[in-house]
Amino acid sequence: MSSRSLPAYRLLLGLSFGLLLTACDKQAPAGEPPGAGGAMPPPEVMVEVVKAQRVIVKTELPGRVQALRTAEVRARVEGIVQERKFREGSEVKAGDILFQIDPAILQSSAESARANVARAEADITQTKLRQKRLEGLLAKKAVSQQEYDEAVAQQKRSEAELAAAKAALTRANIDLNYASVTAPITGRIGRALVTEGSLVGSGEATHLATIEQLDPIYVNFTQSRSEMLQYRRERATQKNNAEPDPEVKVLLEDGSVYEHTAKLLFSEMTVDPSTGEVLLRAEVANPDRLLLPGMFVRVDVEQAVYEQAFTVSQRALIRNAQGEMVMTVLPDGKVVPLPVKTERAQNDRWIIRSGLSGGEQVIVEGLQKVRPGAMAKAVPIDPPQEAAPAAKSGTVK
Repeated sequence: MSSRSLPAYRLLLGLSFGLLLTACDKQAPAGEPPGAGGAMPPPEVMVEVVKAQRVIVKTELPGRVQALRTAEVRARVEGIVQERKFREGSEVKAGDILFQIDPAILQSSAESARANVARAEADITQTKLRQKRLEGLLAKKAVSQQEYDEAVAQQKRSEAELAAAKAALTRANIDLNYASVTAPITGRIGRALVTEGSLVGSGEATHLATIEQLDPIYVNFTQSRSEMLQYRRERATQKNNAEPDPEVKVLLEDGSVYEHTAKLLFSEMTVDPSTGEVLLRAEVANPDRLLLPGMFVRVDVEQAVYEQAFTVSQRALIRNAQGEMVMTVLPDGKVVPLPVKTERAQNDRWIIRSGLSGGEQVIVEGLQKVRPGAMAKAVPIDPPQEAAPAAKSGTVK
């Protein structure tokens, strides 16, 4: 570059620098720095607006299915099984004949008892006539008083023998009827435990088959005594404590909900000292025989109903030495802590007993960005409409 062009180059460089300063002044006028007083803008936090809602608290417990009634079909008389009259695994009705035991010996015993009754009746007729005859002779002093008394006693013995013969005939007829083994209850019968030709009832009531009534059917489950006590207290304090016991939903092994709703029946009056649990029982319809005795299921039990409850996410609750609290954002953006008291957990939410009145903006996400008294920008999120079922608990023996 020549010495003559150097002043012109410096002049152009100075004009370019001046234009750059002018452009910067237009983009950032004096008195308007980014942020208030040059600070960063308030951080954004996710909040949910507290609203009163109806909350149903449920507990999921393991249970086991039990037949409504179970009857062991047994041979009540001794004899040889002649015939099985049912199909294994089928439905039978009370009174249906299941087995036929050879009635020959029982029939003979019944006929013998009937003959004894006839003989006793003949004896009593004879003693009555003799007593009547001696009574007339006694009036004429033709017989002694002793003879007459013996006739009266003989008549009474004959009456007793007749009563015993009639009782033996009744027993023989009953045994004869027992040769036809009938179903004591209506239900599903299992496999036959004896075959034709087997000797049964010899010295014991032989077990022939088992019938189980499966519709409706029981579901047994257990709950800890502390949870049961809390449940009863909550129902006692609810306004609608006259409502019937809550219904129970049965969850099958694959996790699906059984289509029929169960009804809670009772709880045991004693607590198992080894586990501290109370046995509960529910009854449920089983028309399709989908539930079978011995199956393991899970039951969803309604524990409490809060008509107007405030809930917050578990992420929003803060515990420290001062107690429990939540951080809220006021309408002007100021962050303010509120002390609260929780009632119980419902999955990922807390039911609040006191401290909230509705309408508060509770911080759910971004607690690490703020502190009490600072400013924050609240971004609302929608809380769930109803709390989900409670966490699983309880055991079944």
